[in-house]
Amino acid sequence: MARLVLSPKILDGLDFGAPSAERDIGRGLEKCFVESAAYHRVHSGAKTVLLGNRGSGKSAIFQVLAKRERTAGNRVIELSPEDYSYELLSSTMAAENAGSWAKHGAYAAAWKYLLYVLVMKEIARKGMRLAKGAGAEIHGYIRNNHANVQMGRLSVLVSYLKRLENIKLGPIEAGAKTRELDRLYKLEEINSLLPALRKVLDKQRVTIVVDELDRGWDSSEDAKAFVSGLFQACVSVNALHRNLSVYISLRRELYDDIPALYEDAQKYRDLLETIRWREDSLLELIAKRIRYSAREMGYDAQVLDRTDDLTCWNAVFAPLPGAPVDSSFRYVADRTLYRPREIIEFCTTVLEVARDRTPTLPLPYETIRWAERGYSEERAKDIAAEYRFQYPGLLGVFEVFRGRDHAFEREELQLLCLELVLGEIPTNGASSWLPLCDPDGLIEILWQTGFLTAQPVGDADAVGGQGAFIGVHQVQHLNLAAVQRFQVHPMFRAYLGVQRRDGD
Repeated sequence: MARLVLSPKILDGLDFGAPSAERDIGRGLEKCFVESAAYHRVHSGAKTVLLGNRGSGKSAIFQVLAKRERTAGNRVIELSPEDYSYELLSSTMAAENAGSWAKHGAYAAAWKYLLYVLVMKEIARKGMRLAKGAGAEIHGYIRNNHANVQMGRLSVLVSYLKRLENIKLGPIEAGAKTRELDRLYKLEEINSLLPALRKVLDKQRVTIVVDELDRGWDSSEDAKAFVSGLFQACVSVNALHRNLSVYISLRRELYDDIPALYEDAQKYRDLLETIRWREDSLLELIAKRIRYSAREMGYDAQVLDRTDDLTCWNAVFAPLPGAPVDSSFRYVADRTLYRPREIIEFCTTVLEVARDRTPTLPLPYETIRWAERGYSEERAKDIAAEYRFQYPGLLGVFEVFRGRDHAFEREELQLLCLELVLGEIPTNGASSWLPLCDPDGLIEILWQTGFLTAQPVGDADAVGGQGAFIGVHQVQHLNLAAVQRFQVHPMFRAYLGVQRRDGD
């Protein structure tokens, strides 16, 4: 394998990227972007709903998709956390138990209304040629009904919801109430404009991306109705025209927390794209960023392009002493849940530690070890925060493993979990769910959140090799009830001071 030699001076300009795709897009994200099969399915329109854990790259896909659509001359509408507020919705809307008030259907209708209005406002903006024909009808409707530029996007959604709520809960006689509700649910106000919209879309493509629906998530009645209604609306709006596409992203655990979506999964299965990464794709991601930084600092582009991914890695991070050439990469990757944000964060932390010392390239293993403690702490706290609605106080459960051995036989782990659920080992903030678990249920939770890895029974060669411990990020299904040996995931060990037993 050819060796790539980089000067330590490159450390001043080496940039693995920002943890946030929204900030990363201005730092070369598109040029370093890994065009996965998932991205191509989304770009082609075959998949319109992205599911994945926090930091798995959902926003990066949307950022690149939006930029490329704009470059092609198409219109893009981006809905971000600033455009919706679950707290505002809960404080504004009446509770479902206040009367005959089925929120899921109401939110679906309001979302369809908002999405159509946004599309019509976009194509009626200054500079679009809508003076005659179909365009003129749309322009006239927007001018007469949505000329108030101060009215935010959420306000349009809420105003339509309030119209439905007032009829459903108001003192209107049954016949009139039914007719008015039917009119609102069928979007009669704008239905007559849809043929005109189709004609405009024959010549103009519009893409809508709705991202970071988990920001500010509070697991409330309105939050769940908000997202489930959006799913239903997207399916409907996407059927209007081939040149109109609505994409949405959502964290996997929140998707599973919304009964209306989970129960109707069969309706959406063909639209869902779950983002998953492997070690080789993570290596490709980091290698692309090393090449990009080196190219920006004047290194020969042709030489860099001919250099394979592992050689690029080893030009910055030296293999572990006496270990295989891929050892330092595997060490870092093993301390992630295979999420891009994690490996970017770890590599960036190592880089910052190196800059504080007298650096040489490639960076020695000791530099990675120096950086690991801070990285491990950040990840443990972030994972606990990620599951704060399902399992509040999860960090306190993690803390129970502090200073213990890293590996457990099943009976040993069951006993520890039994002490936890019985309250014999105190934890802080987990009282709403922990006492409701049994030991095996708690093991399942710790596995699903990534805290534990398991040694499969039977054919273990499929992932990691014979005898390997694997995590939830590496397999989609595992018979956890048959597993007899567990380990604390390496990502958490440095923070918790988990010890490795001799011989393990």
